[in-house]
Amino acid sequence: MKIVPTSIPGCYRIQLEHFRDARGHFTSVLDLEPLREVNPEFKVARVNRSLTQARGAIRGLHYQRPPKAEDKIVQCLAGRIFDVCADLREGSPTRHRWVGFELSPENEELLWLPQGCAHGFQTLTEGCLVEYFCAEIYSPADEFGARWNDPALGIEWPLPCTQTSEKDAAWPMLAR
Repeated sequence: MKIVPTSIPGCYRIQLEHFRDARGHFTSVLDLEPLREVNPEFKVARVNRSLTQARGAIRGLHYQRPPKAEDKIVQCLAGRIFDVCADLREGSPTRHRWVGFELSPENEELLWLPQGCAHGFQTLTEGCLVEYFCAEIYSPADEFGARWNDPALGIEWPLPCTQTSEKDAAWPMLAR
């Protein structure tokens, strides 16, 4: 796997490498050794999957606050998504900035989001299956988020939002 930095410190694109032969190919999706070269504390505490049926739907922006803050690695197993990392870390030089990348089974890229950054995605096709490798147990008391259309972030979603949850629509707006 190749770990490529983005413009947000601690956020990386992960590009998978294939070992090919006459049968097809083999790919290591999650190898902890190269990940720990970047972050020695990285671990996987749980793996989640979400299925989103509607094109244009937005999930997020979600993160967990300390003491249950977590790194998260995201991949798209079916369909295509526009995946976003929004920096919400106090004191960060890139606070309130975001990066977004298309993830799909075809490009087989993953996005690694660091603690303190919120995650969200928009479905570019119907029937998107997304998998999350999370570095901490889920803690409802520490869950928080930012609104997908918060002007303080100014995320440029590729499509109009066709659907989001009541919870995601109700996150407080960020102070500028």
